[in-house]
Amino acid sequence: MSAAGVALMLGGAGILLAAGPAQAAEVAYRTECIPPPISGLPPVQGTTKVLITAPAEAKVGDEVEVVWKFVEAASKNPDILALEKDTVKPTGTLKAAGAQSADIAMEGPRTNPPIPKNSPMVLSDMKAKIKLTQAGEVTLTPGAYNINVSKPMSTDTKCSPKEAVKVGATIKVSDGGGTSGGTTSGGSTSGGTTSGGTTSGGTTSGGTTSGGTTSSGGTTAGGTTGGGGGQTDFPGKEVGVTFECKSPGPASINSKVTINAKRNGGSYDLVVKTAKGVMNSPAALPAGALKPSMAVLLGGADKGTVPVTGPANKDPLEQGKPVDLPDMAGTYKPGAGGKSTLSPGTLTIDVTLGGQKISIQCMVKGKAEASLELDTTAQPGGASGGGSSSGGASGGGSSTSGGLAQTGAEDNGALRALALVAGTVILLGGAVFTFTPWRRLRGGTR
Repeated sequence: MSAAGVALMLGGAGILLAAGPAQAAEVAYRTECIPPPISGLPPVQGTTKVLITAPAEAKVGDEVEVVWKFVEAASKNPDILALEKDTVKPTGTLKAAGAQSADIAMEGPRTNPPIPKNSPMVLSDMKAKIKLTQAGEVTLTPGAYNINVSKPMSTDTKCSPKEAVKVGATIKVSDGGGTSGGTTSGGSTSGGTTSGGTTSGGTTSGGTTSGGTTSSGGTTAGGTTGGGGGQTDFPGKEVGVTFECKSPGPASINSKVTINAKRNGGSYDLVVKTAKGVMNSPAALPAGALKPSMAVLLGGADKGTVPVTGPANKDPLEQGKPVDLPDMAGTYKPGAGGKSTLSPGTLTIDVTLGGQKISIQCMVKGKAEASLELDTTAQPGGASGGGSSSGGASGGGSSTSGGLAQTGAEDNGALRALALVAGTVILLGGAVFTFTPWRRLRGGTR
């Protein structure tokens, strides 16, 4: 039969009119769940089991309540982050067909017990009310649903059927002289908001970097030694770098990096700049949540790495908006005399949310070109002689033995890395997820 109007109200006004005893049927169907882009996780294949409860009989004009109970979500909460009490909210779409056709927007309260890592998801019952407007049989079939997690940040996991789903309940509607037609006020939502979406473009993140790539030609940027007199500022040249990241980070990042130096006694104050808009924020992040660092790789006469760090974002970051990493600063104390080169090494972004910190390393693919060359003079306690790291994938390798430049960075230069954001892994919806790469993040010049 063709569809007639159906008035849908989520927990709306109105009382349930006389109807036959409630009947329920459990339905199981193969499901694909799509984690939020921020997680970098792949789609998950699982089985959803739900119980649909509705009156067996009713009359035209009745407004009846239907209930969607999750017997089993598609999978477990991943072994990543425990979910706090009352942080999970399901929404979904129940398909009405037969005498009436409509997408019934279902919604459950944000009510759940604490959900440990690697344990079954616990989702509240979803409910809606339907105004019956046409005599005949109305079938109710579960469809797509969404799982929103509010902490440590708001994210959505969208789950949809991957096979034809059986009818969960049938209401036999008799002609009671009620109205026909009607409007839908619950709409046809299929799963809540998408706080973890993948929109791109927009405003910048926090951070302080703006000025671009102060290239001053060539690989050399001044040849005066760190001793007295002569040149004090040594601008580096902009070099292109491809970073390969460990999970749960993106597969790779293309960016441009410039290393500038300013002589300070026998040492050099370094400032490292990355490309503007190096990535789009995969989620909304509060101020202070994201902090970059890098292990600058020494070559030529000197060996080792120099840790440089940047401040955390001073302003909140908007989902999908370009992120400009702030300038990263540190101090290079030469450990050898001669011509020493400085090249981009392991890049890091630490994300801290809800008291939890996530760090992922992104290492230079191949060997990065030197951004700066300095004529250095060895200083006591300088960088040379430690466990040097070769350009390539170990660009952020072990620091020198007692000689690494002092910057206040936490790990001597075994820096943290470019990571997924937030809760990262934010649990998502109901499945055990394994990491996959972000889509390639874009780089550009400043």
